Amino acid sequence: MLIGTASAAAATTVGGTGAAAAADKPAGSAAAEPPKFDLDKGNFYTDLIGKSGDTTGQHQALDPQNVSVIIWIQDMLQAAWFDALAPYHPTAVGVFSRIERRPAEEGATNRNKNIAALHASYQVIKPVYPDRADVMRQLLTMVGLDPDDDSTDPTTAVGIGNIAGKAALRARRRDGMNFLGDEGGAYHGQPYDDYTGYEPVNTSYKLVNPSKWQPLASPHRRRVGGGPGDKGIFIDQRFSTPQLRLVKAHSYKDPAEFELARPEHLDHTNVNKYKSAVDEVLAASAKLTDEQKVKTEFFDNTYLGILQSTKAAGLAHDLDLDGWIHLLFTSSVAQLDSLIAAWHHKHEDNAVRPASAIRHVYGDRKVSAWGGPGKGTVDDIPADQWGSYLPAGDRPEYPCGTTTLVAAQAQAVRRLLGDDVLEWKQPFPAGSTQTEPGVTPAKDIELHYATWSAFEKDCAASRVWAGVHFKKTAETSLEFGRQFGDRAYEFVQRHIKGDVKK
Repeated sequence: MLIGTASAAAATTVGGTGAAAAADKPAGSAAAEPPKFDLDKGNFYTDLIGKSGDTTGQHQALDPQNVSVIIWIQDMLQAAWFDALAPYHPTAVGVFSRIERRPAEEGATNRNKNIAALHASYQVIKPVYPDRADVMRQLLTMVGLDPDDDSTDPTTAVGIGNIAGKAALRARRRDGMNFLGDEGGAYHGQPYDDYTGYEPVNTSYKLVNPSKWQPLASPHRRRVGGGPGDKGIFIDQRFSTPQLRLVKAHSYKDPAEFELARPEHLDHTNVNKYKSAVDEVLAASAKLTDEQKVKTEFFDNTYLGILQSTKAAGLAHDLDLDGWIHLLFTSSVAQLDSLIAAWHHKHEDNAVRPASAIRHVYGDRKVSAWGGPGKGTVDDIPADQWGSYLPAGDRPEYPCGTTTLVAAQAQAVRRLLGDDVLEWKQPFPAGSTQTEPGVTPAKDIELHYATWSAFEKDCAASRVWAGVHFKKTAETSLEFGRQFGDRAYEFVQRHIKGDVKK
């Protein structure tokens, strides 16, 4: 998960009351101090970072639906963690850095590993997620580390962490994602902006080709420096980070090598299949339950439904610090590599979303569907006024990115941990949904996923319940995604075993 969404004070108190101080601080300080994170016995992820995050996404600089950028940043961060711990492992070698192995006694406790990983985190967070750099800085300080120690001495934990973090950043600075915002020109560039020249076939005003994606109009925030949206001001969607398809993956060279069946169900010239796909979405919309609404929002929130699931699996198993980092990195490789391939096919097929297809098929005829927040199911809504329960994604429909990466993640974790156990319970208080606040769910709900199989199945279904994907797309995306889980597992295992070119 991403770092620094809670206060540094909160982050440093969640690690328990271990007595260890910083590596270079003598014991027995005269001044009273708050409880310290135990560098020797603690786990920087489960005790600090994993407990201090904002899973609602409401306090994050990145929107919870901005899955491509979130997953890209997460991968860089967790690659830095993996590389920072590799020198203390008997056989592991880093992905972006190859630091000489340290003597076994230096890895006998978690101290050096924690120090290295925390410094690696700061080196990534400073330039990539500057909104949270100050919080990360405070966290290092409050556990007794010096965030200004920029040493690159490969014989020290601080130096190893700094090397690993900087190496991960260096590897991703020019990887195709346009993190610096200067791929399209030298002036006024925006980070992660498209530089590929993608143009949609349709506009928000006219559906020229009913098989292709149509950008929709949405409220626009035009105040300088951000702030609430302006009433009556709308802006057309743009394909979010179409350049993701060009980003360098870990486990393969070219996403085009992974074939995906053409979305025949979205070919408007095949009238029966196209209408059938539309009717499946409408039927789901008309039968929405409170539990289904909760699940749509759960899976749509990248910080919660996606990033927290790997953590839940880890908590269900007895893992040491190395085991946690291997788990997290295996999962992040599966997520990023599957998403790159999904974006390749989104660009290739440029497929229509349900909202446009429904309006094309039924025009102004009345249909039964969810009528909007608090209105429940209605049977007299004109199809050209139909709206999905969740906002439609700002990218083509096929395949489903969320389902693809969840399937990849699930398979990777299954391979690593040797079972299908997830055992995740997530409560949702009455009235806690964002689409229908104060209304849905009518009573407290607790989601319980005992297995990854149940989790990925509901993820796929939730995209249809939300009205943002077609049933056939979701089903196909599950199958498409799993292969990247296998690839991720095998890629990380090679690095854990040291079975890679030096």
